[in-house]
Amino acid sequence: MLWIVMVIAVTAAVILVDQISKILVLTYLYEDQVELIGGVLRFTYVENRGMAFGLLADHRWVFLVLSVVGIGLIAFYLFRYVRRNLARVGLALIIGGGIGNMIDRVRLGFVVDFIDFCAFDFWVWVFNVADAAVCVGAALFVLDLLLEMTAEIKKNKAVKLPAKENTPCQGEDENG
Repeated sequence: MLWIVMVIAVTAAVILVDQISKILVLTYLYEDQVELIGGVLRFTYVENRGMAFGLLADHRWVFLVLSVVGIGLIAFYLFRYVRRNLARVGLALIIGGGIGNMIDRVRLGFVVDFIDFCAFDFWVWVFNVADAAVCVGAALFVLDLLLEMTAEIKKNKAVKLPAKENTPCQGEDENG
């Protein structure tokens, strides 16, 4: 049952760090931009009224309902079926990130995004701690699935069929 404490702690830590970072952004960065690493990383205040990457903007209640249902289903799956700690941590990160962004939608009507990697021309999205937790959590969960599949394949290869005895065919004697 120690794993339940771990899941709750990871989920709470994500929510706490996410909300504190957003409060700091709203207090000190509101409608501004700060360059942290020249040409690579900056904090840019963005109000995301959509889902990931700003898709489907201004559908707040749809996202709230989908978030509640999604978080509930993930939590059910986590507590009912998941037995490995890597998958548990991954799903706890996803739940924490989902709750962090859901708090913004309820409290503000939008999600506060601010982490802006500007080093890559193809990367135009601004995100937050909750988004990062969801992505890292999903990667950990997939990694756990791959490790579990690999272990299962190795286990199945190790179980060999009993070796056939070298006996002569019916009707033949030992000399052939």
